[in-house]
Amino acid sequence: MTFQFSERHIDEYHRLGYTVFESILPDSLIGDLRRVTDRARQIARDRAGLQTQRLQPVGEFALEQQPFIDYTELPVLVDALTRVLTPSHAQGGPGSMGILLEPSELPYCTHWHRDWRDNVSGLDLSRWNAVSGDIDLFNQVNCALYADSCTWFVPGSHLRRDLPREVERFPNRPISGPDLEGKPAVEREQLCLEYCRSMPGAVQIHLDTGDYALYRNTLWHIGNYVPYRKRATLHDFIDTPKYARWRQQEATRANERREAGAGMENPNRDL
Repeated sequence: MTFQFSERHIDEYHRLGYTVFESILPDSLIGDLRRVTDRARQIARDRAGLQTQRLQPVGEFALEQQPFIDYTELPVLVDALTRVLTPSHAQGGPGSMGILLEPSELPYCTHWHRDWRDNVSGLDLSRWNAVSGDIDLFNQVNCALYADSCTWFVPGSHLRRDLPREVERFPNRPISGPDLEGKPAVEREQLCLEYCRSMPGAVQIHLDTGDYALYRNTLWHIGNYVPYRKRATLHDFIDTPKYARWRQQEATRANERREAGAGMENPNRDL
């Protein structure tokens, strides 16, 4: 099936917080990327162990870079991003891009989160609330080289603060994931699935080979992984000049806090 852009992609992205460009990668590029990501999988496991699930950024490793460049510059993809977002939005490329991989031995899931708010110490809630809806910031990508059903979203949550039922489910910060320590594989898998389903309104996103999920990482989202499904999903952010400046400002603030010896703040509960 050849990718066809439609107004649906624009509507979904701004209303739900995500959209999928179905079958947007050509077969030849998928083959090239699968070949190089097989090498990346081995590098990742040699460096960080069999459970590691990411190698990033790809530009810093001894990998053939041309397939990643071809992917970043793919005209149909560049055009689709421009239509949903703006001409100033562009994929980060090999300098920021990662490869998301399956764990080798045991199932695993992250905790439910909204990026920057729940994953970055020191970013206070008031500043996150002020920028979370800015379309120049917080746009993210998962592009599947094999069928991938790992990611779950709460549709529309990028447009609002936490609902009372979400606060009730996760009242504390930092948010905890399921207790997997010492559990056998099958029990871990079930615990992870139950944890994913415990978020009110959560939906599982299914990507086929060559599908490209564009999403707002201010959505509630989570990743859930099993070792028996091969995974090689390209993960990146969509950059803009404004986002680059914002990230630099946050890095400067973090350095200033460290130099001053200030304690790192955890985000407060979002009501």
